[in-house]
Amino acid sequence: MTDEKVEGVGVPVAVSGGIESLVATSSSPADVVEALRRVRVFADLPDDQLKWFADNVEDKRVAAGGVLFHKGDPPDTMAVFLEGEMHAYWDDADHDYVYIARAGDAASEVTGMLPFSRMTAFTVTGRAATDVRVLQFPARLFPEMMQRMPLLVQRLVGIMSDRVRETTTADQQQDKLMALGKLSAGLAHELNNPAAGAMRAANDLIATLAELRAADLRLCQHNLTAEQEAAINTFESAAIEHTASAAQLNSLEQSDREELVATWLDEHGVDDAWKFSGNLVEAGIDAANLERISEQIETEALTDVLARINAQLAAAKLASEIKTSTARISELVAAIKEYSYMDQASSQDVDVHKALENTLLILKYKLRKKNIELTRDYGENLPRIKAYGSELNQVWTNLIVNAVDAMSEGGRLKLRTKREPTDILVEIRDNGAGIPESVKSRIFEPFFTTKPVGEGTGLGLDTVARIVRKHRGNIRFESKPGDTCFQVRLPLA
Repeated sequence: MTDEKVEGVGVPVAVSGGIESLVATSSSPADVVEALRRVRVFADLPDDQLKWFADNVEDKRVAAGGVLFHKGDPPDTMAVFLEGEMHAYWDDADHDYVYIARAGDAASEVTGMLPFSRMTAFTVTGRAATDVRVLQFPARLFPEMMQRMPLLVQRLVGIMSDRVRETTTADQQQDKLMALGKLSAGLAHELNNPAAGAMRAANDLIATLAELRAADLRLCQHNLTAEQEAAINTFESAAIEHTASAAQLNSLEQSDREELVATWLDEHGVDDAWKFSGNLVEAGIDAANLERISEQIETEALTDVLARINAQLAAAKLASEIKTSTARISELVAAIKEYSYMDQASSQDVDVHKALENTLLILKYKLRKKNIELTRDYGENLPRIKAYGSELNQVWTNLIVNAVDAMSEGGRLKLRTKREPTDILVEIRDNGAGIPESVKSRIFEPFFTTKPVGEGTGLGLDTVARIVRKHRGNIRFESKPGDTCFQVRLPLA
């Protein structure tokens, strides 16, 4: 360890491993009082109060890059920033700072431990962004400060209230971002399947259209009469119409019919019979149909006729697959738009049933992953309610995700709604392991969770309860092994 001059300060600073440490200066009480006059909460306090405060603080400096306190340190002092700026980080390796304290900023120039604060340890590491001068007042003298400087204490309580409010807002925002990230991952998974299916079908359709064009060109080379062309047209039209309207065969019956058609094709010298048999059977074509058409055209033309109709049927099937896939994508996009109440006012007339269905659609991947059996028992003529739609959807999301996480493979989830005299009741019930007695009294506490890090939506039941209370509703639960039910009641008016 060496002593080093901090530029512009002129006092020795202990340096170890390149990190500067806090070092006390020898400023006189009069200098400290004069400096305190430049701090808004101290500016108009009597001289005797400021002198007592100055007599009991440590005037310290730290060079840019130095650490003022570490994550986990006990908060045993109040800090008054006279010069410079400090950034607080969740992690030393993460330079995305979460808090700033700077001299001259009334909202942050007094920080650290404040009167009546329940903080037990720093949750962040404070590092000087510039050269810093800070006064440190010991928390053990707070009782005496309350007697000597009551006006200051009142102002500090206001600062602490603002800090709690800002921290709560930041936590809520972080919860929402975590939930959005997890929902986005699930939505991406849901979108990936139909998107990949549509792309695969589109690629196959391009190849099929090339086959159709080649078969059509080959068929044109045959000298077909008008009667033969009419017979082929009738044959093809009936096959396409049957494909569009017929019910799907079961796998055993489909296989048996394909074998009969393939046998007929082989016996009549049609090449690659296996390529045609599946689509021909789905189009309602059997050996009798093939026999009739073969009687009307030459054997040489039959292969090209079947190749063309097979390509037509395959193209129609692929177009249907693309339509189904893109419809699924549109359904998901519409659901997420309604789920988030995009482009709408913050308060809306909310259809609770539709909100629940949109939430289930977005969480479908989680239910499918565990093969969850879903039951709905929706009340009839449930009225719309005035509510913050996107926030209520966070409630349904969190409760459903919790229920799914609590259940094992093949669990049962039940959603029930009912109109009561003054409220709408929404019940979410699962047959999972239940909530242990030891944690039932804590599940609505802020930041409390029983899940490992990285699991869940990021929205604790504390957030759920706050949203329900914001709507002047209430939430309660009953739980035992094999039966857990959360009840949310929202006022009609």
